[in-house]
Amino acid sequence: MSGLAPLRALWQQASRREQLGLSTAAALLLLAVLWWIALAPALATLRQAEQQRQLLEPQLQNMLAMQAQAKALQAQPRVAAEEARRLLDASAKPLAPALQLSVVGDRVTVTLKGLTADALAQWLAQVRQNLRVLPAEARLRRNAAGLWDGSLVLQLAER
Repeated sequence: MSGLAPLRALWQQASRREQLGLSTAAALLLLAVLWWIALAPALATLRQAEQQRQLLEPQLQNMLAMQAQAKALQAQPRVAAEEARRLLDASAKPLAPALQLSVVGDRVTVTLKGLTADALAQWLAQVRQNLRVLPAEARLRRNAAGLWDGSLVLQLAER
């Protein structure tokens, strides 16, 4: 408080007009600080909200579509393990010899040799959707011809 004593003395010595001017300047300074710290950022955010909502709307629609797809997959009846293996073999036959399967327990190793990206994507989508097969590991590489070589390890869904 002793540091404020000289300021109080100056305030007391100032005329009423000077005190009013200083009070007005301090109030304007306080309002300016309040504007820059509190109101201006909030108004800028409010102005940008519609633009950001329009940018985020497609992402929301995509997420809702994925949610609906996940719920549809969950609602599908479960396939027995033997039936899943049989259907998996049947789905791989049209892609042979580029795609070969090896089943051990509930894990399926898929060996790829020169498979197109489209064929691989369609086959994976089909087995994921119809058989609830989930990729556990992937070691894929694109060869000089632009085809895919490597292996995938798929996990049959729990029964």
